[in-house]
Amino acid sequence: METTPIFLKPVFKERIWGGTLLQTRFNYEIPSDRTGECWGISAHPHGQSTVLNGPYANLSLGELWERHRELFGHHPADTFPLLTKILHAEADLSVQVHPDDRYAHANENGERGKSECWYLIDCEEGAEIIFGHTAQTKPELVGLIERGEWDQLLTRVPVKPGDFFYVPSGTIHALGAGTLVLETQQSSDTTYRVYDYDRTDDQGNKRKLHIDKAIDVTTIPHQPAPFAPLVDEQAGGTVTTYVRTEYFTVYKWDVRESLELIQSHPFLLISVIDGEGSLKTGSDTHALKRGDHLILPHGFGSFTLEGSITAIASHP
Repeated sequence: METTPIFLKPVFKERIWGGTLLQTRFNYEIPSDRTGECWGISAHPHGQSTVLNGPYANLSLGELWERHRELFGHHPADTFPLLTKILHAEADLSVQVHPDDRYAHANENGERGKSECWYLIDCEEGAEIIFGHTAQTKPELVGLIERGEWDQLLTRVPVKPGDFFYVPSGTIHALGAGTLVLETQQSSDTTYRVYDYDRTDDQGNKRKLHIDKAIDVTTIPHQPAPFAPLVDEQAGGTVTTYVRTEYFTVYKWDVRESLELIQSHPFLLISVIDGEGSLKTGSDTHALKRGDHLILPHGFGSFTLEGSITAIASHP
């Protein structure tokens, strides 16, 4: 039975809409002042986390998955199924939509679909996201897109720190400027851009749009996926269960003094988004701080979180 947490080194992605907040907030070493994404727990070929500690140090998460499936409860997925990111939107993200598993597998070389969810770590006053659209039929959606009537088509939603959004495949969406988000998603990098504000890159080129595929996969009319958070108040903290879907279950742990928890899943992903403290199991104590990403492997069992910590946890 493996009782050592697997700490991971993130991968960073430069984006046209990125900034520097991932450095100032989490003390990450970022590649530039346009860094938009921290792939904290990732085995996707486009960016893999690396093990930092223990006997598997320096292995990529993909290599660990291939060589030591016992650490993941011999989970049946062909590849590591989830991806945890922290996103900083200095500017608006492109308006986009993701395919489901069936469409992605058929049209994107066997890639997974992409359902995801967002926890708003922080945001500027007045920040918004785009979440959904107004079209009631496919011809109406096509017409609004062709005429560029984005203000009529897109639904804007004001956001505040602590908000949570479940974004299943088929949902038109975009993070707005001034948002900092932890995203839990299927391990997929397939995105269909619908609109990008006519932005150009440093060479004056507009980014590619994927209008036909986006129309193919968009849910019409928009149907907000229902979810009802379950809040478990304990003496030393709070456990909030946000969603249980076929792809992932996502929790927030607010540790005020201590929380006693159990890892009874094939594996458990943890990202510390605020505070510091420790994870104790048996005679072992592991320090935790804001910006840490780790996996508790299969059979980890009971553990205690101590200190003042906010973390997002998930499992398939």
